Amino acid sequence: MGKGRILVVEDDIDISKMLRIYFDSQGYEVLVATRGNDALETCRRKLPNVVVLDIQLPDIDGYEVCRSLRSNTRTSYVPIIFLTQKDERSDKIAGLELGADDYITKPFDIEELKLRVEGAIRRSLREALTHPVTNLPAGKLIEEQLKQVKDSPDPWVLLYFGVRHVNAFKEAVGPIHVNEVLIFLADVMREAVESLGTMNDFIGQASDNDFIIITTPEVAPAICNKVTKRFDSENNVFYPFRFRDAGKVSYQDIDGVDREADFMKLVVGVVSSDQGPFADIVQITEDAADDRRSNRGCPGSS
Repeated sequence: MGKGRILVVEDDIDISKMLRIYFDSQGYEVLVATRGNDALETCRRKLPNVVVLDIQLPDIDGYEVCRSLRSNTRTSYVPIIFLTQKDERSDKIAGLELGADDYITKPFDIEELKLRVEGAIRRSLREALTHPVTNLPAGKLIEEQLKQVKDSPDPWVLLYFGVRHVNAFKEAVGPIHVNEVLIFLADVMREAVESLGTMNDFIGQASDNDFIIITTPEVAPAICNKVTKRFDSENNVFYPFRFRDAGKVSYQDIDGVDREADFMKLVVGVVSSDQGPFADIVQITEDAADDRRSNRGCPGSS
């Protein structure tokens, strides 16, 4: 994903084309939407690191796009920079009150916009809001979500995924390729939640190899099974052919000792609201980790 993924929401074709070409040359992945509803759909399919958002759009305006992104669990933390011809103080205040992170008016300096985009992404990472590899919510965002569900009257299920044998993969294939695996897993989780879950389901990355999904009891088994089965059946593509042919991984550890390991697979721990009340959010994650170590599998599995 290079430096990050930018979603440009701009109905002026010349401006959107110019921004796409410029930020692409700067090492960003650039997505473009010319309508507000298209922008919301794009965010659901490919979560951006930052949204550059025009206020005047042909369907819903930028304020409504911002309001929708902020009210949705999966997009509530994505930095938003308003880009508009409006320069009245009241318009700026309206945007910031809705949760926009920054505001720049047309005509604008492309270098200034680049610096603001860089700053928004940098702040997000510094505040531990997203994981630098997958762009999934991390740190404070996970803590905030756990606090919400802990006190929620609505039933919920937390799926706590871990990647087994990833360290052997790292030793045998190399650390750079681990990032490819993490991105693949994040995409698998997003697709599973998108196809089976609800708009308020939460996906996060608790650490480099630990992922969580918070969803409803009704769909948790289906999401869990879809994620684990797809990851376990498809991650072999990341291994060189010699390991695929052998059906196992062989490598030398740091001490020069020959080792063997199985291919990567997911293990999952499950915690639900009906196991509460919980003393704090630490108890929720500890209970999920304990259940994962017992390796009982997805909800409903024997």
